[in-house]
Amino acid sequence: MKVSSVIFDLDGTLLNTLGGLADTTNAVMQRFNFPVHSIESYKIFIGNGLKKLIERSAPIGTSSTVIDQCCRDFEKIYSRQWMSNCFPYDGIHDMLESLQNRGIPLAILSNKPHTFTKLFVEEFFPQEVFRYVFGQRDGFAKKPDPTVAVEIAKMLQVDIHTTLFVGDSGVDIQTGKNANMKTAGVSWGFRPVEELVQNVPDIIINHPTEILNNVIFSI
Repeated sequence: MKVSSVIFDLDGTLLNTLGGLADTTNAVMQRFNFPVHSIESYKIFIGNGLKKLIERSAPIGTSSTVIDQCCRDFEKIYSRQWMSNCFPYDGIHDMLESLQNRGIPLAILSNKPHTFTKLFVEEFFPQEVFRYVFGQRDGFAKKPDPTVAVEIAKMLQVDIHTTLFVGDSGVDIQTGKNANMKTAGVSWGFRPVEELVQNVPDIIINHPTEILNNVIFSI
């Protein structure tokens, strides 16, 4: 498989942000006297943007007005503790450095709100690693819609068909496929490997360095 550029998901792919997301969402649930959830539950709730996270966490039948208020409360709380229990997965920095040294254009596309996506990247990765970083923005469809992924490839001036989309969920694999890109599922993230298998990525990797060993990179 020949690849000329790579677009990464963020949560569950480059960074383990599960603890902070779970803590913040549970704090919101407590504000509304809703039941809280285990950290394992949040592995399933996360992946389709903030509103979907809140909808999955709140009791069935919660009104849209309350969901919207929960989202606003989440953003307020998360803005104070977004770095809590967050760290890059083992091997991520070495993998990114190797790709950068090879001159491979890199980007990030996340369903996390754009402001927080930028904060995480600025905190945990050198500024020059990723040429473009996009989270969920008003007016732009979330993954698995391929629109933003395709736009990133155009901005990078690379061939869509040799761009690799890397993520830990079926949503990420669907995004890559919808954009006519190559796809890689990572087994160390939030979602079970069975979900990756069901979505049939081009490759499943168990450690970041496997990207270097199983893909032919060319620019």
